[in-house]
Amino acid sequence: MSKKKLSIEDIFDDDDLGILESKSSKPAVKSEDQRLIDSFEEINSFIDSSGKEPEQGNGITEMRLQLRLQGFRSSDHKKEILKPYDKHNLLFQKQTPKSVTDIFNDDELDILNPDAEAESIFDFKHTPKNLDRAESDFVAQRKPLTDQEFEPYQKLFKQVHKEIKSGKRILKEFKKADKNLKEGHFYILDGMLCYLEMADISLVEMGDKSGKRLRKDGRTRTIFDNGTYSNMLFRSLGKVLIKNGRVVSETDEAAENQLSANATQVEADDIESGWIYILRSKSNNPEIASIKNLHKIGFSTVDVKRRIVKAANQSTYLNADVEIVATFKCLNLNTQKFENLIHRFFKDVQLQIDILNQGNQRVSPREWFVVPFPIIERVVELFISGEIVNYRYDVENEGIIKV
Repeated sequence: MSKKKLSIEDIFDDDDLGILESKSSKPAVKSEDQRLIDSFEEINSFIDSSGKEPEQGNGITEMRLQLRLQGFRSSDHKKEILKPYDKHNLLFQKQTPKSVTDIFNDDELDILNPDAEAESIFDFKHTPKNLDRAESDFVAQRKPLTDQEFEPYQKLFKQVHKEIKSGKRILKEFKKADKNLKEGHFYILDGMLCYLEMADISLVEMGDKSGKRLRKDGRTRTIFDNGTYSNMLFRSLGKVLIKNGRVVSETDEAAENQLSANATQVEADDIESGWIYILRSKSNNPEIASIKNLHKIGFSTVDVKRRIVKAANQSTYLNADVEIVATFKCLNLNTQKFENLIHRFFKDVQLQIDILNQGNQRVSPREWFVVPFPIIERVVELFISGEIVNYRYDVENEGIIKV
């Protein structure tokens, strides 16, 4: 019995899996506008589920959303981009205060601050210099924490003071806020220790005589060791730190030296910490498969082969099977710390991609980097030897250079 010949139309009609559909290639890295929209949609989703705007005092997640919304409202550029998505009318309608706390929080001119200095009505302040504006923002935004709220920070401050005194941390000159102002770091401002707990930062368009350009800005949450906190702008905090501030160094250099010493000392009672592993994705997703030199750098306290058995069902592995490129056995090491240091070294080539997990929730895997394997292998060696403190990764030339 002869088979019926299929026409081109028959072949396309029988394409149940959509294999023959032409799909445009989407970039793995989202545009700044799309990231801005996604950030705003998180606020919309929160309001949809809770029936109210995000507020401070109800946990770090809600606080972050509240600061993010505050930043959106203060930027005309962002408001224009987000206008089509403003279904709750959050950006262009002045919110009616519902309590005395709301009134004090909305006191942009600092009229209600009893500590604010009285100014003459004849003082002309409508066109302040940038630094004057930064200092005004710094003073106006400071508010007291309750004893209960300040208690965990007080312990941190005591520890950092102790580490500074013992030499484990040192004070350095503060320069270039874009590089040196980071979440989770400590600073000295006007002789007072402060802690940048959170920075809801995005790129905003700013203009001057030289033209328009994109710069980092957004609201922060900074805790001071006198029991107050500030929600001042990122750039304002950077300016006052440049004028009269210092960076409190991290203790990572000491940790790296300790990693180096422990790695070369093999004794009878050595403890096996785990494995640093390098993986390659076997994903069929064209957005992922097309990325050259894409590697996952992670650690495991169990055998790596056992760890990746169900990789195809886990978003951290990009919902696909993976191939083991290399593993490094670690003795007497804080493996998590080791991994964090490597991630910091390669932060400029970290893959920025959002995918859906099995619960259909958007997640952002953060252990994937676009870097050639020989470079990764060399960096691991430099960490073990302790020489890594003298190097940085050159993204443009894909190489390791001395600093």
